[in-house]
Amino acid sequence: MKDEGFRKLSDMFSLKGRTALVTGSARGIGRGIALALAEFGCRVAVHGSKPSGHLDEALALVREMSPESFSVSANLADRKAVAGLVDELRARDAMPDILVANASVQYRAKWNEITPVQADEQMQVNFHSTLQLVQGFAPRMLEAKWGRIVTVGSVQERRPHPDMAVYAASKGAQENLVRNLAKQFGPTGVTVNNLCPGVFLTDRNREALADPVYGKAVTDVIPLHRYAMPHDAAGAALLLCSDAGRYITGTTILVDGGLSLPK
Repeated sequence: MKDEGFRKLSDMFSLKGRTALVTGSARGIGRGIALALAEFGCRVAVHGSKPSGHLDEALALVREMSPESFSVSANLADRKAVAGLVDELRARDAMPDILVANASVQYRAKWNEITPVQADEQMQVNFHSTLQLVQGFAPRMLEAKWGRIVTVGSVQERRPHPDMAVYAASKGAQENLVRNLAKQFGPTGVTVNNLCPGVFLTDRNREALADPVYGKAVTDVIPLHRYAMPHDAAGAALLLCSDAGRYITGTTILVDGGLSLPK
């Protein structure tokens, strides 16, 4: 392999000329990732399950750094939604070089109280739609011999919560898919990785963490003794989506404050 010589890190992190789809980026971790990619020059398709004020707000923030960015909406609980999303991005001439599969659904219920509808929806959004997105967008990446696929998992891959058995299982399946695809896509230069957040202060967790007793119980078991903010995953995502992370594939990067470490 030819030695390319020295490259400045600022060039390796640059995403100028790239297009990314970040699912579930109207709020939370997805929004933080979308903003980071936009800051480094990427055109971003900001995604929500439906049109909303949160989606409009996220797009406005992204456009401050990447004016050509746009929003798309698709309910990934619908098995037909991804096909429509692929068609829309193709029509816009905006097929992504970077796919961040962040959207997820989570239901809290005891293992024996999980309904079939809840189980199916979590598996569809958290796992099946990821596979569908890869099937829709990876062929172009493989042909171009450049692409970045990042799934956003959960610390529950390592520490499954007793009241979220199906959610944890769906994230474990997603992580296994990453390792499988990384081997297959590696020879083309397309990388596939998993970003694994711990306890983040997002809308999903805000009410629970606002309880002082519960909030302290959670942070007491995190070595850093605090929960994360949505933008705390952005740096790791940028690494995985840029040339700076081009030699990283098939791995999981934990952004969990040490929560997954053995007791």
